[in-house]
Amino acid sequence: MLINETLEKQNMSKYRLSKDSGVPQATINDICSGKADINKCAAGTLYKIAKVLNITIEEILESVKEEYRTAFETFKSNICHHVKDMGDIDFMISIIEKDEIRCLYDKHWYPEALYLLAMLDYLSRINEIPLCTRYNDIRERKLSKPIYPAGVLMTSKVIHSDEPLKEAEKVAIPEFLRFNIIESEVRNIV
Repeated sequence: MLINETLEKQNMSKYRLSKDSGVPQATINDICSGKADINKCAAGTLYKIAKVLNITIEEILESVKEEYRTAFETFKSNICHHVKDMGDIDFMISIIEKDEIRCLYDKHWYPEALYLLAMLDYLSRINEIPLCTRYNDIRERKLSKPIYPAGVLMTSKVIHSDEPLKEAEKVAIPEFLRFNIIESEVRNIV
């Protein structure tokens, strides 16, 4: 969180922030520990903290937003919709320019980073574009356990059989399968 990072950079204690801002130390502690939802904090509280730290309220809120991690199925769906809305090439350019794969990887969000890299590699293959070599170090990685689509997992549990899992693996897109992500359909989305 930006507040913690800024405190550390400025070599300032939470106690000093409390004294200089007039915000109770308990509130500062709750915000810094994540116990308090910063999005529900009073604007005045955030303003006082931001002013002392010489940052903006927007920067504080944006830093929290960036740390929010959606469910993997939601992430996958969002990526597929972005590809559909933007088109293959524009999507690829956007992902590379923003360095989203590296950002996710550096946060240790490995399933998301590998899914995005698999999508980039898949789109490169079907559009006959050379692979972006920037991520070769990440390409050497693989998830320790396979991640199956939620529907496949549900079917497997309902019928008490691993057969749907095996079938999903057979038809998985190679770029995803390489990272232990079982994905066979990235185009037919609603």
